[in-house]
Amino acid sequence: MRRAVSVLVTACLLGLTATACSDSTAGGTDAAPQGSVDPTADLKGVKLTMWTAQNSVSQPKQAIEAFEKATGAEITTEVIPDPYESNVPTKLASGVKPDLMFWQPTGSTLPFVQPQQNLLQLDNEDWVSKLGKTEQSLGQVDGHRYAAIVTSPAVLGVYYNKDVFKKAGVTSMPKSYDEMLATAAQIKAKTGVAPFFEVGGDKWPLQWQVQAQMTDLPQSFWDDLNKNKESWTDKVVVDAITKYKTKILDGGLAQKNYKTATFVDQGKAIMDGSAAMALNVTSLQAQIQSTASTEEMDQKLGWFPIANSAAQAEYSPDQTNGVVAFKTGDTERQNAARQFLSFWLGQDYPEYIKTNKLVSVQPAVPNPAGLPQTAIAQAEALSTATGVFQVKALTAPDMHLALADMIYGKKSPQQVAQAAQDQFEQILKARGVDGF
Repeated sequence: MRRAVSVLVTACLLGLTATACSDSTAGGTDAAPQGSVDPTADLKGVKLTMWTAQNSVSQPKQAIEAFEKATGAEITTEVIPDPYESNVPTKLASGVKPDLMFWQPTGSTLPFVQPQQNLLQLDNEDWVSKLGKTEQSLGQVDGHRYAAIVTSPAVLGVYYNKDVFKKAGVTSMPKSYDEMLATAAQIKAKTGVAPFFEVGGDKWPLQWQVQAQMTDLPQSFWDDLNKNKESWTDKVVVDAITKYKTKILDGGLAQKNYKTATFVDQGKAIMDGSAAMALNVTSLQAQIQSTASTEEMDQKLGWFPIANSAAQAEYSPDQTNGVVAFKTGDTERQNAARQFLSFWLGQDYPEYIKTNKLVSVQPAVPNPAGLPQTAIAQAEALSTATGVFQVKALTAPDMHLALADMIYGKKSPQQVAQAAQDQFEQILKARGVDGF
């Protein structure tokens, strides 16, 4: 999904099972048999259901059709309405389970579907060792794998218009957040073009300018935060929010309609040069790809990684990256779901990424031809990228909603940070996590 967004605490309070949102060590350990799977074994008469979000409904189509042809199985996709991350737990709480489902494979979001109770363990599947290093780190809770990684996590960095950079005399890419702000000031002074395009209308991209500035926080901060010994109101976080407000929004480095502009507007502006830069994840690339050719993108767009004090990217998993398989109580269907994942990430994988124009998650499977240069640059940056807070925190507060309040004058930077802390505590307390 485009946004990396946490599930609201109400999903926990609904209760997926009698022990829903309890301590993560609770729950059964039964799982489908592990080990080798014949990916094309006959499954005639077996019917599976797969839940997807609105924006991921077409993504598994090639894999599903190839699997059905190879095995005789039938897989029906069912779209769960947006917001996907909160509607899925609600539907599960009603007692309905699919066989397979797209789900964000992070430690902050996997717990909301109660993996220990609800999902098949996938620790020893034949595709696990084929995944890249970053992809292997995803999809796990308490040392067990519950998600197959079928696409590369979104990469956060800066898309820029090559012509605007050329007109502004920018010859080297910024290597820190402050250098990027200096480049932005240079662009505004020399061209009059808005240096950044910000998206207040859709809200979710507002978080990225803050996230990029939080990259110097050490792992010890996140470890302490997850034990309730640190807080989202830490000075580094508040300062990052303040800098975004004062330097970019109030400082005139964003386009004039930043409060109402949309994600689609952002892609258009970067392509037509009415804005110079957009700090966003890979979904912006996908959005632009839906209306522009690879040739057009390569001609007009560049991309560079950015962190607070380094030329480093961030990675941000979303629901299109992970697929989970459910304990349904039907051994035949559970094994068929495992077989589908083995097929998808095995013999079908080269064709799957070619059809969908995706970067490969398997080092041994090369990227398909015809990817835009921005995609290749992101793939290269992934191996040294650091996780966004959705990866590092036990649950990810909806900071973008509080930032949206800030741009309309309803919250100060300190209050944005406090809102994140309040939601963080509330969700983890509802989940019964120690220390909250």
